[in-house]
Amino acid sequence: MRITERARRVEPFHVMEVAKRAQALAQSAAPGTLPMIYLNIGEPDFTAPPLVQAAAQRAIRDGTTQYTHATGLDALRERISGWYQDRFQVRVPARRIVVTAGASAALQLACLALIEHGDEVLMPDPSYPCNRHFVGAAEGRAVLVPTTAAERFQLSAAKVQAHWGQATRGVLLASPSNPTGTSIAADELRRIHRWVSGQGGVTLVDEIYLGLSHDEAFGQTALAIDDQIISVNSFSKYFHLTGWRLGWLVVPDALVPVVERLAQNLFICASSVAQHAALACFEVDSLAEYERRRSAFKERRDAMLPELQEAGFDVPVVPDGAFYLWANARQLCERWGLPSSWELAFHLMQNARLAVAPGRDFGHHNTGDFVRFSTASGLPQLREAMARLRALNGRGVMT
Repeated sequence: MRITERARRVEPFHVMEVAKRAQALAQSAAPGTLPMIYLNIGEPDFTAPPLVQAAAQRAIRDGTTQYTHATGLDALRERISGWYQDRFQVRVPARRIVVTAGASAALQLACLALIEHGDEVLMPDPSYPCNRHFVGAAEGRAVLVPTTAAERFQLSAAKVQAHWGQATRGVLLASPSNPTGTSIAADELRRIHRWVSGQGGVTLVDEIYLGLSHDEAFGQTALAIDDQIISVNSFSKYFHLTGWRLGWLVVPDALVPVVERLAQNLFICASSVAQHAALACFEVDSLAEYERRRSAFKERRDAMLPELQEAGFDVPVVPDGAFYLWANARQLCERWGLPSSWELAFHLMQNARLAVAPGRDFGHHNTGDFVRFSTASGLPQLREAMARLRALNGRGVMT
């Protein structure tokens, strides 16, 4: 069977390979072996709060399970619009919001609407690997621009200008970012967007972790800049509906009918049950619960950061959002005679029963030195993980 070149270009998602190996080790472990702790996957341990669960059950019971408009329930678009107003004091008209089958569908729709064959899109290195593959699926090419800790691992206006070429179509940013948990300063994002717009390009911002910002200096939506910014968001992270596959896209007015047409043909609509349930995400009690959980994520970050540093990892930038710690492991690799963080991940899996995400998925610029720790697990698990790291001796073996 002939496989398309498009499919061949999509690299393996190495985090999933690590996850499969960790699960296999856990399942084959002898009695009395320490259980595996999974800090490799970016999925909150929280699930849908009570009102959201009740709304889903009610939708099924009442039979409100038919197709919705391709752009989503009008009521849900209005609720999302109200969230932007209440949370960020930014007016985002509901007509510009398209509800999608997860942020993945939102990214695919945006890329298919805007990227032609051969177009180049600038992205920071490191960045979330799936985002660059959406560009590739639209026959474009993701250009990874090396970033530094001094830049918070984000693109700067100067670097965008330096790497802009004849084929460049725009930028795809993430704020806060996976894997670093860092955001772009508002002034820098304005400078980037001003330059990109001046070149006739597109500024696309992945904001799926925006609700999990921990610093007011960064926790603002890019949509505050102007109505030409395109924003991708999701109910997975802040709203804790990962498997419900529900997200949204905010686009300029002129792009709404284009995206609607693509959505009609590719997806018909997002899950109607998930949409009816998501209406309850914006109830007062639900939002209060989400804010409590956001504080819990910050507490986890603050508890784990000094422990990681004491264990020999260097976290060069304190994350201001999401639930990740992007840690340099070069010194530990050298101490334990390991070539890179890829081998380190399997070493920790074997010797500390700890699964982490090696940096190779997230780019090419020094990512072999880094490991991504997810703090989406509860404090007891995180503390146990740190205790195991402290117990590793000079050869990286638990004592």
